[in-house]
Amino acid sequence: MTDPAVQIIARGPRRDAEAAAEAIDANPLLEGATYSILEEDEDRNVWRIDAFPTTSDEAEGLREVLSGWPSLRVVTEVLADADWLAMALSGLPPVRAGRFFIYGVHDRGRTPINAVNLRIEAGAAFGTGHHGTTVGCLLAYDQLIKARRFKRVLDVGTGTGVLAIAAAKTGSRVCVGTDIDRVSVRIARENAAINQTHARFVHASGLAHHRVRESGPYDLVFANILARPLVNLAQDIHGALKPGSLTILSGLLRTQERMVRAAYLSRGFRLERRIHRDAWATLVLRRR
Repeated sequence: MTDPAVQIIARGPRRDAEAAAEAIDANPLLEGATYSILEEDEDRNVWRIDAFPTTSDEAEGLREVLSGWPSLRVVTEVLADADWLAMALSGLPPVRAGRFFIYGVHDRGRTPINAVNLRIEAGAAFGTGHHGTTVGCLLAYDQLIKARRFKRVLDVGTGTGVLAIAAAKTGSRVCVGTDIDRVSVRIARENAAINQTHARFVHASGLAHHRVRESGPYDLVFANILARPLVNLAQDIHGALKPGSLTILSGLLRTQERMVRAAYLSRGFRLERRIHRDAWATLVLRRR
C-alpha cells in the first residue's frame, strides 16, 4: 500500500481526459488501477479523473501517464487516516435503472414496490450501480427482458455480483459470475445471500474454469470489465454463447467503442444496440 494513502486527481478538457484514461487502460503496468472519469463542469468543458493507487509504483505510473497531457492539471492529495471507502459508500444514494432499484443497507425501508430491488453492499468490490457502465448494462438488460427471459446467464468480471443477481431476480435459472479478485467473489456471494438468490460465483480468470464451462452454453453473457480484456475475450465469449444469443459489453470509453466493436464483428457478432452514459459505452451484440 502507498504510505500514506493518496488520491490522484487530473482535470482538463474532455478529449484529453478521455485519451489519458484510454492510456491508463492500455498500460499493462496499470491493469489493476482503480480510477473513475466524469464530467465536472459542463459549461467550462472540465472533465476529471480520480485515481486511487494501492502501491507507490502504481501511483508513480499513473502520474507518468497523466503527465503526457499538459492540458491536464494533476494533483496528489493525501487521504485521511480513515475508512474513506466505507464512508463514501454510506452516503451513496440509491440508483434506478429501468425496473431495477439498487440500494445499500442505509437505504433499506425506502425501496419502491414496483421495482426489482437489489441490495448491493460494495465493500472493496466494483459495482454499486452508480457507475455509468453498470447502469448501462442494467438498462440494456431491462430492455431485453421486456421481450424474453434468459435461462442461462454468465457475468464475467462480476465485482459485487449485481448483474448476475439482477438476472437471478428476473427469472434466469442458471446465473454464474466470475472474477479474478477473490475479495470480489466473496462480496458477490454475500450479496447473493442478502438478496436470497441462487446466483453462484467463481474465482477464475477467463472462461476456462470447469464450473463456467459446465453451466454453458449461455443465452446471455455480461462482461463489464475494460476495453483491452474485452477484445482479448471476444473469441471465448463467442464460444460460451449459444448461436443467436446475446452479450452485453461495458467498461469501455466511447473512444474505445470502435476497437471493441471491430473485435466482435470480426468474430461473427452483430451490433444490436449501444448505450452512451457520460464518457462510457455499453454494447449489445448478437452471436450470428
